[in-house]
Amino acid sequence: MIDAYTAITRSFNFSMSRFGYPRQSAAVVRKAVGWGDAHLLRSFVKEEDAKAVLEAYRRHHKGSLARYSKVFPGVVRLLSGLKRRGYKLAVASNRPTRFSWILIRHLGLKPYFNYVLCADKLRSGKPDPQILKMIMKRLSVPARDTVYVGDMIIDAIAGKRAGVKTVIVTTGSSSISQIRRERPWKIIKKIKDLPELLQSA
Repeated sequence: MIDAYTAITRSFNFSMSRFGYPRQSAAVVRKAVGWGDAHLLRSFVKEEDAKAVLEAYRRHHKGSLARYSKVFPGVVRLLSGLKRRGYKLAVASNRPTRFSWILIRHLGLKPYFNYVLCADKLRSGKPDPQILKMIMKRLSVPARDTVYVGDMIIDAIAGKRAGVKTVIVTTGSSSISQIRRERPWKIIKKIKDLPELLQSA
């Protein structure tokens, strides 16, 4: 739904420079995204610096997210249409709760979602299926009636483990070959192609 890679890269390189670590290209950062910000940074810094680097990243990221994030074309129209058709919509994110809400509010997406759940409220994040199971329980929707949409290999794994139909959009950080290995229900190039799939779900 949201392209936040520029915001992530800027905050990442700000925190790296702040502590004397080398900056990384957008492509390198993009490949490391998806497992949460602590995991993202820990791969590039010494263990003794990890906490301080994470704090610097998060301070910077509040402004960076609001300034550089954007919704993909067709997303608002998609969400509006699904809402009108009676779908229950939720967000399942490994991004910390406060940053997810910065994005949702700043981009005007709050009215479309029934529930938002992030990994920092749980024992573990994706690819653990707990986050999806908690959302289904909260919305009283069984797995057979649930479609989970993601854009990375961890989403494909989480959806498979949760026993739900999983759609992967190829706008994320995982390659198509990585995604195909997990055999999600469907793979699409653009999020706006989702409504046609839902007719056969």
